[in-house]
Amino acid sequence: MILNKKEKEKYKVKLLEKKKEITEKLSETYNVSKEVETGIAQDVVDKAESSYTKEFLLSLSDAERRQLLMIDEALKRIEKCEYGICLMCGQKISKKRLDAVPWTPYCINDQEKAEEETP
Repeated sequence: MILNKKEKEKYKVKLLEKKKEITEKLSETYNVSKEVETGIAQDVVDKAESSYTKEFLLSLSDAERRQLLMIDEALKRIEKCEYGICLMCGQKISKKRLDAVPWTPYCINDQEKAEEETP
C-alpha cells in the first residue's frame, strides 16, 4: 500500500499517541504495584490480597507491553515504507482496519488465521 505523506503522518501520530498512553499507564501501574509491595499488610489475608493485586496489575501490563512492541514495529514499517502491507500475505491492509488498529501487522484474513493458531 502506498500511503501519501499526509496519510503516513496521520498513522504515525496515532501510533505515537497510543504509545504515550500505554507508557503512561504502565508507569502508573508500576507505581501502584510498588505501593502495594511497600504497604504494610496486617495479616495473612491482607498479604494474599496484596500479592494478588500486585500480580493482577503486572499481568495487565504484559498485554500492553506486547502492544507497545507492535506499535514500535508499525512505526519502523512506516519509516521503511512497508506500512499497510500484511506481513503474512503481502497484500494491502484496508484503511478501515488501519484506522481501527493502526499497529496491526496483518490483514483481517491473516489476523483471523493467526488467532486460530494461537492456543
